[in-house]
Amino acid sequence: MTCNKAFSIKGKDRSANIIILCDHASNRIPQEINNGCLGLSANDMNRHIAYDVGAAGVSEHLGVLLDAPVIASNFSRLVIDPNRGEDDPTLLMRLYDGSIIPANRHADDAEKLRRLDLCYRPYDRAITQMVAKYKNPILIAVHSFTPQLNGRPKRPWEIGVLFADDKRLSTPFIASLQGDIELTVGINEPYSGKYDGDTMDRHAMQAGHLHALIEVRNDLIETESGQKEWAERLAPHLTAAIEQATT
Repeated sequence: MTCNKAFSIKGKDRSANIIILCDHASNRIPQEINNGCLGLSANDMNRHIAYDVGAAGVSEHLGVLLDAPVIASNFSRLVIDPNRGEDDPTLLMRLYDGSIIPANRHADDAEKLRRLDLCYRPYDRAITQMVAKYKNPILIAVHSFTPQLNGRPKRPWEIGVLFADDKRLSTPFIASLQGDIELTVGINEPYSGKYDGDTMDRHAMQAGHLHALIEVRNDLIETESGQKEWAERLAPHLTAAIEQATT
């Protein structure tokens, strides 16, 4: 495993031309950021505002099943969000799902640049370097979502597939998932897949690479067993979709 303060890579020498990305893998606050504390409670740091609960475990198991390397961030999305463009106004959040982030309230442009250099850009470069190793890489991003935002209706989906304009992989993937009668599949739910400058835009869409972004409801993957179960559930759907998209 390759480790860096900003990211980790597992299975970098695996043989598939698939790369699995986990942008919000960790709730870690680097010591360089306000002495490793954003001023939030432990409860807030352990919920979805700080990271994608369970996504790292799903990514790791999926990497083994698909024989694919896994690149994961090693910092909280509240430090700086690697799944946003550098000019996105939500790159550095000051308020998220009802919680004020004290250490971010007065963060200026200089502080944002410091966090970009410390966390965001090293992770972004690691993806760029991995993608460059393949002629036709296929990028799979794994995220998770909370069953309910504060004051909002409950979300009915177990899984969502997000996409923008390029649907070559997402369309057969969605069709395959919909064949499972136990699943309620969100199509561009619970979020839109179109964010200019996000990870898939930067590393897949702009270069024309096949890609899919997966969102799994986080109460289903809180445990190791749930993460393994969902990786095993997703792998055959992804394999079938990739085969259809590449033939």
